[in-house]
Amino acid sequence: MPGATKKRVQENRQAAPGHAYPQDNYGQRNVGRYDGPSDRPGSSSGPPRPGSSRGGPPSNVPQPGPPSNAPGPSVRSLSRPRSSAGPPSASGAPLRDPARDPPVASQQTLPSRVDWGAMADPVRNPFQPDHPISDEVAYVPESQNLNQADGTPIQPVRQVLTDVNPYRLQVPSQLMRRPGFGRDGKAIQLRLNSHAISNAPNARYYQYAVQVGKPDSKRGLIKNVWGSRELASKIPGGIREWIYDGNTLAWSKQNLPNEFHAMIDMDKEKGRDPSTVPEDKRDLHRVAIRKSATVDLNNIYAYLNGQVDFGPGVIDAISKFQSSGFSSPQLMIMSDFLDHVIREWPSKQHINIKKSYFDRNAGQKELVGGGVEAMRGIYQSIRMAEGKRMVVNVDVSHTCFWNKSSFPMIVNQLSGHMDLDTLPYSWRDRQSGRTNNKFTTMKRLKRNDFFVSHKNRSERESKVIWKVHDILDKSAKEYKFKLRVPGKPREEGREVNLVQYYQEKYQIYLQWPDLPVVQCTKKNTVYPMEVCNMHEGQRYPYKLNEQQTSKMIKFAVQPPEHRLQAIQAGTRMLGWDKDPVLNHYGLRINAEPIITKARVLNPPTLQFNKSTFAPGTKGRWDLRNKKFLVPNEAPLRCWGVAVLTDPSSAQRGGTPNQGQVNAFVQSFIQAYQGHGGIVENRNPLINGPQSDPAKCAELLFYGVGNKHNARPQLLIFILPNTSADNYLRIKKSCDCRYGSFTQCVQGAQVIKNNPQYHSNVLMKVNAKLGGTTARVAMPSPSGHFSRPTMIIGADVSHAAPGIGAPSYAAMTVSMDKYAARYAAGVQTNGFRVETISTRNLRDMLTPLFRHWTANVSGGRLPDHVYYFRDGVSEGQFLNVIKYEVADIKEIWNEMVTPQAGVKPHEVKFTVVVAEKRHHIRFFPGKAGDENQNPLPGTLVDHDVTHPFDNDIYLCSHKALKGTARPTHYTMLLDEANVPVDIFQKMLYEHSYQYMRSTTPVSLFPAVYYAHLASNRARAHEDIPESERRIRDAGDPSGSGSGRPVEEAPPLLPMIPRNGLPWGMWYI
Repeated sequence: MPGATKKRVQENRQAAPGHAYPQDNYGQRNVGRYDGPSDRPGSSSGPPRPGSSRGGPPSNVPQPGPPSNAPGPSVRSLSRPRSSAGPPSASGAPLRDPARDPPVASQQTLPSRVDWGAMADPVRNPFQPDHPISDEVAYVPESQNLNQADGTPIQPVRQVLTDVNPYRLQVPSQLMRRPGFGRDGKAIQLRLNSHAISNAPNARYYQYAVQVGKPDSKRGLIKNVWGSRELASKIPGGIREWIYDGNTLAWSKQNLPNEFHAMIDMDKEKGRDPSTVPEDKRDLHRVAIRKSATVDLNNIYAYLNGQVDFGPGVIDAISKFQSSGFSSPQLMIMSDFLDHVIREWPSKQHINIKKSYFDRNAGQKELVGGGVEAMRGIYQSIRMAEGKRMVVNVDVSHTCFWNKSSFPMIVNQLSGHMDLDTLPYSWRDRQSGRTNNKFTTMKRLKRNDFFVSHKNRSERESKVIWKVHDILDKSAKEYKFKLRVPGKPREEGREVNLVQYYQEKYQIYLQWPDLPVVQCTKKNTVYPMEVCNMHEGQRYPYKLNEQQTSKMIKFAVQPPEHRLQAIQAGTRMLGWDKDPVLNHYGLRINAEPIITKARVLNPPTLQFNKSTFAPGTKGRWDLRNKKFLVPNEAPLRCWGVAVLTDPSSAQRGGTPNQGQVNAFVQSFIQAYQGHGGIVENRNPLINGPQSDPAKCAELLFYGVGNKHNARPQLLIFILPNTSADNYLRIKKSCDCRYGSFTQCVQGAQVIKNNPQYHSNVLMKVNAKLGGTTARVAMPSPSGHFSRPTMIIGADVSHAAPGIGAPSYAAMTVSMDKYAARYAAGVQTNGFRVETISTRNLRDMLTPLFRHWTANVSGGRLPDHVYYFRDGVSEGQFLNVIKYEVADIKEIWNEMVTPQAGVKPHEVKFTVVVAEKRHHIRFFPGKAGDENQNPLPGTLVDHDVTHPFDNDIYLCSHKALKGTARPTHYTMLLDEANVPVDIFQKMLYEHSYQYMRSTTPVSLFPAVYYAHLASNRARAHEDIPESERRIRDAGDPSGSGSGRPVEEAPPLLPMIPRNGLPWGMWYI
């Protein structure tokens, strides 16, 4: 690694390791002594400059470093000052853990409480940061506290800090190529939902830039102008010769040497006499077409047909096509061209959403509630594939649409209102007159097409399609306008409201005149809501609620046999053999799906405490008569249970009574001890029902702490239902205010008191308390790793469209030698930003790296780091290496002490992207399980994988319902040269080490945990619950919050007590 590089000084920084907290010297683990200035929350200023004596020892005083016998290079300060920030006691003082915090000179006595929660540090609200975050770059002492190999202190070195990361200059020009194919496992054959292209065009085509009308012309207008008869008669070759994307690009065989210009008269197109239209009202639109590129497919097809070997010409034409993260303009052009060739015809015949097509008349539909219906369609995409071929991937697709119904009916269902007759009076507060959440929900109708239907309206008028511009906060009674009187200007007309207008013009009386008015995009055009009807075929863009999601899943889940039949029906709907565009371009798609050679990897044996179990290909096991591999670190003594109640949950099982709670607790203890757990206190505090989650958490935390004169180890909450609000409020209080591990259970399950439910919950509880469920049995105690190895997982989750929540980045780091336990850090990452920022990487990973080095590797850096990244599209692959991996390398470099004559330690990286959002499916038939799903360990690396990139599809889990979806793993970089079979075996076997499951999981655990942590980050937002509910109801604009990326507020810091940030708090 390079020697001297940037080191940031962040003054007055406050964040927990779960949120990049800069402290890690707490809990029961010893992570080394603090050897630097204080930067804890509440400090009056930042760290001292070189030579300063404030806040710590001077930089020229030798300080102890890592153990002298620790192998590998020296590592910089592995500890930070302990934070005193904690939950306030009843007297306002932060809590103190007597087992870890030193005694103080004076302690305040809490009224009616034991003095276990006192602390000497100043009082603060843990929900508010003490100081703003600073990114000041300054002169800092380099390696001021470390020793050389002979024990003599290294003198501090002053260096100028820059923002240049040298690792970004080492990004490869292309992704790594596939080194070979794996051989381990049992060979089988299975069917894929992909079809080979038997014949493809190899002529030369031309891409054109198109502008229709003004640059801001509406899509509907552009579509009408392009499809006009006048343009078809003027454009060279006729309109059928052209493929148009509906926006700015078109393709054709015609080679236009000059720009093409035409003025299209839409008045003629609509049958109007242009001479009768005033000049300023004419519907004229200019069409300009200019050649922008040449699409030469000869190199691609020459290679695919075996006419040329893989060489520079082919690389230039094919290597970046379909994936690889490269943005070669020529190959992007070819990709767009071929993609539009196969979508041109079906997009005109069916409802088209991206690469999916839906037939409203023939497609399957099901109402999911809230004015929404789910529809089943077909997805198709063309791609390059291994085996020198091009294939078309075909799969079923499911999307939600607005139900074709009246606006009042949709709004009534959407808002959850029970009575349509009282709906008109429910969108305003009766006392203040202000609009409420129901009115906000009504605004989801914006930008939708609708038609107007009522008595005495002409058939021609009823066929006109309007678009909603807004929902006004005025009712039909309140909306008034000037009705023109013959012979007088409108300003002198008679003022009427909409109710009067419809009575006079159409002789109808509005049934719900108190509903809001619908404003159209056409100027000065409004309609009463009750006469508006949703036009069919419009996608519902908002996040589904819990009930809708449940119904959608039931509708979408299909066993393999039924899914295959639906795919076959979809290909018939697409009609490849009858597609005039495909026939015109000579593109032929094989009607039979691809049969490929696959392998089923050998299943591992699981290691429990003093026993092993071989699940075989069943993919399931249970915990009966099995003890956890590692039980809880400390005996469970200080814990309690609280019951949360909700009157509305009575119909769904109600709240358990005291006897049922006691029975559950005793069964829970017995089950934990049966699995090897250590329970010292068999009579925990049990608090009675509370309706407020925050109050419930506060009473339980202080009640348990005062009872045992110690900080609670575990708080269990019995919830009345599956409401996310209660869950998030409890997690927010306990993670960010009290610093205690929590476990939520369902009241209905407490009443049932099922032993299997106990075991399922105890896997999570044991993991939170420092234990491990099981691991893969290996001859070596370090599993697959023959050298110090760290695994990092990363994920960024985004809010649903229309919701203004920020993106959440999560990083997980393995915390034992066999990578079963993972710690996690989370933080906001802008708004809909996928690449994790440098600051977030540094803040989240630095404390986790220090903890790993001090507690896992014995003071040395890892030799090998696996970096698993989730949620990255193919176009962002290079960004992962250029930015995220480069930043991680720099973080490791900053932890290394440069030593004269000693080669810097180099950490080798293996970078892998895991993707679940794809449409490849396996259909093994009789070679699969009892449902004809693939067996766990089924791996495909031929026929549908990339022709050159190192990728595989692995189905590591057993699908209990529906059709199994394999995970697509792409290795972007491998500096360690991991053997193919070893890597594939590690991917599969680690899926058995997922901490809270008795089945192998579908995704590599490091990524799975990062996904869980990023979702849990919602609970740590510094936002009142009332505001969060309004925001999560959806932004009516549908474009998110509209705030710039840098304004995403940071998450609340986690309280660093009981090892919370290092534990599996997110599981």
